[in-house]
This record gives sequence, structure tokens and C-alpha cells, in this order.
Amino acid sequence: MRVLSIVLLLFLSLPSLADAQIQLYQAAGWPQQRAHFNDALSAAQARYRSSLPPAVYQALVNNSNQRFAPLAIDRRAQQSLRQNLLDPLPALQFFQSELGRKVVAAELLATHRDQLAQHAEGLPRIDASATRRLLIRHLAQALPAKEAGAEVSLALAGVAADSLSQMLPGLFGGDGAQSLLNSQRQRLMEQIGTDLDNTLLHVYRELSDPELEEFVGFAQSPEGQAYYLAALAAIRAGLAVGQSSTNLEPAPQGI
Repeated sequence: MRVLSIVLLLFLSLPSLADAQIQLYQAAGWPQQRAHFNDALSAAQARYRSSLPPAVYQALVNNSNQRFAPLAIDRRAQQSLRQNLLDPLPALQFFQSELGRKVVAAELLATHRDQLAQHAEGLPRIDASATRRLLIRHLAQALPAKEAGAEVSLALAGVAADSLSQMLPGLFGGDGAQSLLNSQRQRLMEQIGTDLDNTLLHVYRELSDPELEEFVGFAQSPEGQAYYLAALAAIRAGLAVGQSSTNLEPAPQGI
């Protein structure tokens, strides 16, 4: 009887955990960040329209639209988050808190198309006290920021690799183009890491020192690390990093 009760409780808890995963996806700003990514993608497509031959440009657009269809990104990212974050409740509690909402708002502002256009030539140098710089250093070590930046860069480069492979069949052989891109991950992380502290000082500039310290505490905690490791995997899955477009499932239609 006790075993039956435990099994029943387990099944009853599954819907609540699923709901928590969806709530976390929303609370942490994933849909808005995906929308910002698609805005940046559209802007990049517009820039290349006049500089590429029509056939090359159309191949890039077709491949990027397939790979980065909003519903497809959301589906892949949510599935990865469910698989890699077994207990979403601690992260959900943080991101639903006043500080968590402030963190998400800062991150969404930093990736908005207006901000990206304003700082296209680089971020301003941020002056900060030694205490704040130490907090930012701890945050840079706790967050997978440079890893996430590398995944986004590899995803975008993957579109060009797919297009080139389609126009010149056999050039790389199989998934050779994607394998070549994956070998650049470490180099990209090193490049991003050289200015990471200043980037985080800029992104979280509206957080007070006590708020920043509390954020660092969450990011360094076992629960925070579990979330950010799962989030990095979800970014990679959502953007289909390292996957050839020919291996991707068709984009889902509708909601």
C-alpha cells in the first residue's frame, strides 16, 4: 500500500513540475530573448541582401529560416531544459523574485535591437569600485556567458556552412562543415572572455552592489549552477548548434 501511495504521489507531481518548467521558461525571459535573436537575424539578413549574389543570399535566408524558426527554437530549448533540469523550482523562485525580475529585465534590455545597434562598435568602458569588480569577476566565473556567446556565434556560422555545402556538394563531406565550426568553440570563448567583465558591468549596471552580491550567491549555488548548466544546453539545442540543416526536423506549424 505504501509503495502504491508513493507511485501515485509521483504521478500527481509530474504535472506541477511540467508547469514549473513552462513558468521558468517564461520567467527567465526565454521567449523574449528568442524574439531578440530573431530580430538580430532579420537585421543581418537585410544587411547581406545587397552584398551577396541572389542565389547565395536566398540559400542563407532559407537555411536560417528553417534552423531558427521561432516555434522550432522554443520546442528544442524547452525539451532540453526539461531533460537537463530535473528540479526547476529553485530557479523559478529566484526569477520570480524582485531581484530575479530585475536581472531578467537587464538582460533583455542588453539584447534589444536598439541596444545592439547603439553599441555595434563596442560597449563603453565602465568605471566601478574594486568591490563591484570583484563581484563581477565572481559572476563571470559562475555564469556560462562566454560559452553561451560562443554557441550563438557557432549557430549563425552554421547557416553559412550549410549554405556553402549545399551550393558546393562534397566540399566538406557529410557533416564536415559543422565539425569544422565546432572546433572553433574554444577560440570563440577566449575572444569573448577577454572583455567579459566589462560586458557584465554594462549589462547589470542598474543592480546595486547588494543586489549584485545576492545574484552572485544564486549563480554560485548548486541550484543556480544546475539551472545555468541546463540553460547552456538549452541554448545549444534551441539554436541547433552543430547540426546540419538536413538533419533538423521540419519546423512545427502553429502553437
